[in-house]
Amino acid sequence: MAHISSLGAGIYSYLDIYSGATTPASENAAGYAALFASANSADIDRMPSVREFPSIGTPANIVNVPVYGQATSSQVQGQSDAPTLEITVNYVASDMTTIHDLVGEQVYFRFLMSDAALTQAESIASTIAAGNTEFYFKGKVEAILVNPQLTDATTATVTLSTQSDFFGPVTRAAA
Repeated sequence: MAHISSLGAGIYSYLDIYSGATTPASENAAGYAALFASANSADIDRMPSVREFPSIGTPANIVNVPVYGQATSSQVQGQSDAPTLEITVNYVASDMTTIHDLVGEQVYFRFLMSDAALTQAESIASTIAAGNTEFYFKGKVEAILVNPQLTDATTATVTLSTQSDFFGPVTRAAA
């Protein structure tokens, strides 16, 4: 398969976290893809029970500049700020133990969207049979805030920081 090719395909979305000792061979999409494809499954954790993902990708790098005598400001290219990513999960403490252990550690992230449900073992393979699109980045799990609810499921907000550019979209399709 190739990249996802339908609007509803994002329903199968995963955030995988690599916390092993190996680093990518190169700081690009191919280096990160190879890291995840060759990883020991014990070094990869999947964010459990995700309820809501943030926007993933490189933010706009536009700066508004006021110009004397003009009614509106001009826009020029600037340097974009790295986004802070907040993920909402249905919180079950026993499912989040390994994620709590990663707070403050530098790790590698893979955001994976697929045409079909994938087990963690299927998503680690060097190629994926289902249509898939992936984004990679280096960062940290900065905080986990539990939100008790009286009328709904208990949730948590997991805050991630980015320490690199976003790499992607890429696909790991069979040749």
